Amino acid sequence: MNHQFERRDFLKVAGLAAASSTGWGLHQVAASQDAPAAGRPRLLPGCCAYSYASYLKSGRMTMEQFILKGIELGVQGVDITTYWLKSTDAPYLASLRRFAYRNGMPLSGAAIGTNMCQADAAKRKEELEKIRKWVDATELLGASHLRVFGGELPAGSSDDQGIQWVVETMKPACEYAARKGVILGIESHGGITSKAANIVSILKQVDSPFAGCNLDIANFPENPYEQIEACLPYATHAHIRDFYGEAKKPLDLGRIWQLFVKAGYRGYMSAEYEGAEDSMTGVPKLIDKIKALCSKYSGL
Repeated sequence: MNHQFERRDFLKVAGLAAASSTGWGLHQVAASQDAPAAGRPRLLPGCCAYSYASYLKSGRMTMEQFILKGIELGVQGVDITTYWLKSTDAPYLASLRRFAYRNGMPLSGAAIGTNMCQADAAKRKEELEKIRKWVDATELLGASHLRVFGGELPAGSSDDQGIQWVVETMKPACEYAARKGVILGIESHGGITSKAANIVSILKQVDSPFAGCNLDIANFPENPYEQIEACLPYATHAHIRDFYGEAKKPLDLGRIWQLFVKAGYRGYMSAEYEGAEDSMTGVPKLIDKIKALCSKYSGL
């Protein structure tokens, strides 16, 4: 046994622990771990609860049944869209976490709806408190990622103003989330986040290792490949459809997977089905495409 090696490792860990107790330590330690490890990319097939929106909304499917559906689909993680949780009480969230664990299904994250692009400071404060509440819920669920929305730009406002309003809300939200080990992923989802440049500007100014982009590849209205590539250095989770924009123009998923590989992305490629076909038959087809691409490009 190499006791000298053990002592060196202990001192390193002890130093990190001491650093994390300071105001700057948590940011510095997390930032040092931010770069993906060298080696093979890890593109993990996943599924968003939103793929079964009509079933969850009508009560024909519970979140527990969705988790079991993820097992049936053969994905490696499921994203919990919180709109249809039957309760947000701590005992229920803990029971759902246990249910997922006992069935061997990791929760790749949780998703909420927010509107941080608010001209009114009081409304921004309300959004901040909402995010903090859901960070607590995400921690109880045992997930490490929470999807948030930037929101719609108020009429008469500039992109620069909207970006600043989002930053003013997201920065303290990330400071809170960091204490819980939860990453906030702002989604590319219309409004202020319809342009990759705005998302990048927001994340640069928030400047937190607990901030990222929930990269929905289908939500850029134009030049999707260029905009996806611009967001990839900040991607912390991905939502996948095989079309983009309101006109539902087809996306070349193979080309997109190559962009993720080139960027060194490691994480979930979660189906978020919104096709015309019923989810029960449409979702498996999309998942099959995702699984085939994940296998081709990262062996997973």
